[in-house]
Amino acid sequence: MHLYNLTLQPPTAITQAIVGNFSGARQQEIIVSHGTRLELLRPDVQTGKISTVIATDVFGSIRSLAAFRLTGGTKDYAIVGSDSGRIIILDYDPKTSSFVKLHQETYGKSGARRIVPGQYLATDPKGRSVMISAMEKAKLVYILNRDAAANLTISSPLEAHKNSAIIHHIVGLDVGFENPMFAALEVDYAESDQDPTGDAFKNAEKMLTYYELDLGLNHVVRKWSEPTDPRANLLVQVPGGQLASSERFDGPSGVLVCCENHIIYRHADVPQHRVPIPRRRHPLEDLNRGLIITAAVMHKMKGAFFFLLQSEDGDLYKVTIEHEDEEVKSLKIKYFDTVPVASNLCILKSGFLFVASEFGNHYLYQFQKLGDDDDEPEFSSTSYPSFGMADPSVPLPHAFFRLHPLDNLVVADELESLDPILDSKVMNLLPNSDTPQIFAACGRGARSTFRTLRHGLEVEESVSSDLPGIPNAVWTTKRTEDDPFDSYIILSFVNGTLVLSIGETIEEVQDTGFLSSAPTLAVQQIGADALLQVHPHGIRHVLADRRVNEWRVPQGKTIVSATTNKRQVVVALSSAELVYFELDLDGQLNEYQDRKAMGSTVLALSIGDVPEGRQRTPYLAVGCEDQTVRIISLDPETTLETISLQALTAPPSAICIADMLDASINKSQPTMFVNIGLQNGVLLRTVLDPINGQLTDTRTRFLGTRPIKLVRVQIQRNPGILALSSRSWLNYTHQNLMHFTPLIYDNLDYAWSFSAELSPEGLIGIAGSVLRIFQVPKLGTKLKQDSIPLSYTPRKFITHPGNNYFYLIEGDHRTLGEEAASTKLDEFRRQGKSFDDGEINIPPEVFGRPKAPAGTWASCIRIIDPVEAKTVAVIPMDSNEAAFSLAIVPFSARNGELHLVVGTAADTIVSPRSCTSGYLRTYKFTNEGAGLEFQHKTEVDDVPLALLAFQGRLVAGVGKALRIYDIGKKKLLRKVENKTFSSAIVTLSTQGSRIIVGDMQESIQFAVYKPPENRLLVFADDSQPRWITASSMVDYNTIVAGDRFGNIFVNRLDPKVSEQVDDDPTGAGILHEKGILMGAPHKTKMLAHFHLGDLVTSIHKVSLVAGGREVLMYTGLHGTIGILVPFVSKEDVDFISTLEQHMRTEQSSLVGRDQLSWRGYYAPVKAVVDGDLCETYARLPAAKQSSIAGELDRTVGEVLKKLEQLRVTTSGF
Repeated sequence: MHLYNLTLQPPTAITQAIVGNFSGARQQEIIVSHGTRLELLRPDVQTGKISTVIATDVFGSIRSLAAFRLTGGTKDYAIVGSDSGRIIILDYDPKTSSFVKLHQETYGKSGARRIVPGQYLATDPKGRSVMISAMEKAKLVYILNRDAAANLTISSPLEAHKNSAIIHHIVGLDVGFENPMFAALEVDYAESDQDPTGDAFKNAEKMLTYYELDLGLNHVVRKWSEPTDPRANLLVQVPGGQLASSERFDGPSGVLVCCENHIIYRHADVPQHRVPIPRRRHPLEDLNRGLIITAAVMHKMKGAFFFLLQSEDGDLYKVTIEHEDEEVKSLKIKYFDTVPVASNLCILKSGFLFVASEFGNHYLYQFQKLGDDDDEPEFSSTSYPSFGMADPSVPLPHAFFRLHPLDNLVVADELESLDPILDSKVMNLLPNSDTPQIFAACGRGARSTFRTLRHGLEVEESVSSDLPGIPNAVWTTKRTEDDPFDSYIILSFVNGTLVLSIGETIEEVQDTGFLSSAPTLAVQQIGADALLQVHPHGIRHVLADRRVNEWRVPQGKTIVSATTNKRQVVVALSSAELVYFELDLDGQLNEYQDRKAMGSTVLALSIGDVPEGRQRTPYLAVGCEDQTVRIISLDPETTLETISLQALTAPPSAICIADMLDASINKSQPTMFVNIGLQNGVLLRTVLDPINGQLTDTRTRFLGTRPIKLVRVQIQRNPGILALSSRSWLNYTHQNLMHFTPLIYDNLDYAWSFSAELSPEGLIGIAGSVLRIFQVPKLGTKLKQDSIPLSYTPRKFITHPGNNYFYLIEGDHRTLGEEAASTKLDEFRRQGKSFDDGEINIPPEVFGRPKAPAGTWASCIRIIDPVEAKTVAVIPMDSNEAAFSLAIVPFSARNGELHLVVGTAADTIVSPRSCTSGYLRTYKFTNEGAGLEFQHKTEVDDVPLALLAFQGRLVAGVGKALRIYDIGKKKLLRKVENKTFSSAIVTLSTQGSRIIVGDMQESIQFAVYKPPENRLLVFADDSQPRWITASSMVDYNTIVAGDRFGNIFVNRLDPKVSEQVDDDPTGAGILHEKGILMGAPHKTKMLAHFHLGDLVTSIHKVSLVAGGREVLMYTGLHGTIGILVPFVSKEDVDFISTLEQHMRTEQSSLVGRDQLSWRGYYAPVKAVVDGDLCETYARLPAAKQSSIAGELDRTVGEVLKKLEQLRVTTSGF
């Protein structure tokens, strides 16, 4: 078995974000890291929307990012710390739109190790050096400079190691142009290691240490070291240094030390200032719970600066420092606004705040004001004795603030993010859809969502209006060549033509010179200021002064098809003749003297647009009823001569020639494509050679059941093609590569480009008798998301076999349920405590819920109708129970009636796992599944983490025990159990009498149930331990599973063993066989293994394309969706794996990690080809492409076609 791994939706979680002028232009961009992928985002200052400029896989793990600018430079570089043991400096090249690796300096082993640097990065604000640090001991400083040619240079590393020190954070100090200085938070563990009593551990001090890089002596010295608050976790750089122009100081220099409940300003040999972190005033808040700062950003303006710090609740605080030159007068803090908890905050000079959320969607906010003049209480260090440092070990009194909705910020844009996907299902539930949808339970806490993902481009509709009849075509046209927008909409009906003018309103006009008594075949703005209408009996050429020249068809013939551009017109007559017209320099249409007889009825015609600076386009494509397409010359020397011919499998219904950029074929200029739509719904895309007119490199694709219509349109200032069949598809260029994606929209009968002031980039279409104006806003996202809000973190969900409802369990730890919270508040009211409703009635989806102590849970069961996209019912859990698993079971004791069984546990502690009691709750379905009726609950001794229906009974993984239950009147009855599992059962799958068990730490085990002896026996297991997170059966003997370290693997049981176990009626044979390696008597064999770089949360064996082959689709915690495609033939395996080997040598990783060793992080890659790496073939330079194709004995086109076919036929993407 060989598999091909393809990522359909790259990870969307952002782990790091930095801001800078990476393209060297005047505007700022953001570089974000998605863990294994780098993306450059560009916020548009005018619209406030974020667009992706470029995204690349790095085939390694990015651990840290920093922006860096040389002194006096205008361009920023990105410094990347990764698991490659190398420091990388990247430059973004706007010409090629790619990241270029400037420097790659090796300093250690690969892998994310304790003492190999790469975890933290700190840069000198004046752009002279960078420090890269490990979690422990090792810190290296590199000096960065420029050489005579103004290129960036990097020195050899200087060591700033400190043995047996754990490093919590590092930051570059702002010291102006004195020697660069770095600050680090360190804890020495040497004494704690030696001391068995544990006293040294309790008294270990956290040190704030300054390291100075002496540029003269070229080495690093420890300058200053003082103990600070033991709970310090984050350092923030404070501006400092003198301005070159005046004697004024930028700031006091030093650092802000963020600790639990406090912020301290520190610098060498100056007094410290300490303020408390204000807390929310809420009666349910636990005041003993510490509050820490998790993200921080400093922003400098002319003559001022401020900090935004974010607590773990998501509250933003504005911190300011009052200073005179280098002396700090006071440190002040006040509540600013509440946003989602961020992994990184970035402030842009244009007045935006980018919040890269830890979980869920990312946001771009715009600053409305800086919160200077509001009445929010401000806490200053001067209001405490000796600036709050009278006794550093005693906490300052609590400071409180009141939450308010967004006041200083306003949302400008939202980036959809699936992270984290906790469970998913793939099903085709939505009406009139021919491909399955992916349903995903995403998010964390009160911001969780249930999302429906559909493959296709999202469409924004702006106008929808009914028409008097059913038109068969629509066009828009300008009046003159130089008009910015369209002036007319022309609708063609069976017996006439309607012309609408576009202005403040859209209304019918009569005096356009168009013939309204006949249907229209083509409309074109021709020459400088004339219009052209082709109708069945002739051509009308309407001049600017409304004079009309008309060419009439000879007696007894009609025009059946026409194609036009700015200077040329070709019409096909019913007598199978072509008539060619060309515009002369005076603006007159002249007919070419000869007519070309085609010999077969013409069904479709197309000419391309006139190239820039030319008189005409040289090629005409003609599709005839004899199932051919001919390319005919329009060159003055060889007019109307046939150049080449292509045979088809069905009569053509439409042809469209378009020049589109596809970097995989030609990086420098657009390629001329001939798109041929057939009557059987197949689209052919062929490349037309501009020199000799030959057709090469044909790709086919099935679009739908209706004959195809093709329309050339403009999409984001680039040419695109709309293909209309039983679905509407769009062919467009995005990030220089060609894409072909369906629109999620009603089926259109005809469409055209539409450009007006309100929608300059729109499209106009007709569906039946409805006229629609719409646009396609996001070309980058091929999965349209519709979401339903949830109350708590989703855990698992299942589908009902009869109705289309989903049953989802949600649960949040350290959170009070609605009922428990209101009970507690009533108790407080009885005790006479007063609090106002403003403090209590805060929307949890914005501010989150108050935190409760460990072992407190809020949980519920939710019934979702995915077709209507709404919640049908919510059943809350009472008495501190939380739901962990669920199954729908047809109990044979009740004649196969379906019951919902939910595994819950009360007072659960997560680690080490314990609960006061576990329960199996049984519910009956009422109201056709829209409601649940509670039957009974069965007490069990541990947390039930996995449930499954099995032969009309329930099989449950309760902690370490595997049990089978049957239904009784008062509770479920335990029939049989097996307690040989070592950690906890987390996944269950079944076929026949076989149960496949995923153990939390001990991989996959095969168990079988033998009814005659009522035995549940484990007969096979894995030869190596694995921490299972998700699994699915591929067939009776084969299982695919994912583990906690981002690996996915396939295990298979020997068919002989399988038969032997199935033939043993009582299981006595298994019972008496000798176990191997302290385990079961048989071992499974590993067939495939691959490191994905994301923790797999669900795996399904599905077919994603109608009639396509089955693939393994997986989802990952970071929002990844990918597939593993089985190869069908040996030739495919050889071809693709050879291509992969060539790509490994040609395409070096951006972070310097070896792709093969990264994909084999925990165990060597086996029988899986990295499709993401193979697909970068399209972006290679042409010379490299052809040399690799030569080695493979193929043409470049054939390699690209094979890769596209692998992707399209299995996923449709």
